[in-house]
Formats: sequence, C-alpha cells, structure tokens
Amino acid sequence: MQPLARVTPATLDALDALLAEPAPVWGLLVVKRSGRPAGSVYPILERLERLGWLESRWEDEPGRSGPRRRLYRLTADGAVAAAELTSRARSAARGARATEATA
Repeated sequence: MQPLARVTPATLDALDALLAEPAPVWGLLVVKRSGRPAGSVYPILERLERLGWLESRWEDEPGRSGPRRRLYRLTADGAVAAAELTSRARSAARGARATEATA
C-alpha cells in the first residue's frame, strides 16, 4: 500500500463513508454518505484503489434489476491507515477550532 500524496476534505469524507460500513459498498452510496459529488468521489475511489487502500469488484447479483454496481472495500491495511488519517484530521480540526475560540 502506498501513502496518499494528497489528502483533501473530500478524500477524508470518502474514507469516513467507507469506514462506516464493514461490508463492500457501491460508489453511489459513498457519494451519498460523503455528501460529495460523484465527479469528486469516483476519482478518489480510483486513486485509493490504485494505491492499494481499496479493493473493488463488480456486483454479482443476477436477480437485481438495473446496471451492475461496482463494490468497494478498504483493504486491511487501508482500513487501519484510513482510521488513523481521519482520526488525525478530526483532532487537527478540533485543535484549530479551539485555537480560534481562544483568539
């Protein structure tokens, strides 16, 4: 697994959405839970997969109507790294808010 060179608020939101669900989730659910547009989320998912943070597969549910969905799941290492990264980001945000409140 490779480290993230760039961590944006949208990346953190996508990681939070993936961490919230232990089962594989489809891309549009990540879009919905992150509150970010699909045009931001799908490139993030592709980058995370390329770096080894995520695994994906096509849904194999023949009885379901509609187009097949791509399912995403954090790898074991990706889940650990995502939890650490989002935790650090939340701590930094709390620190910044506390600093602003005392200024």
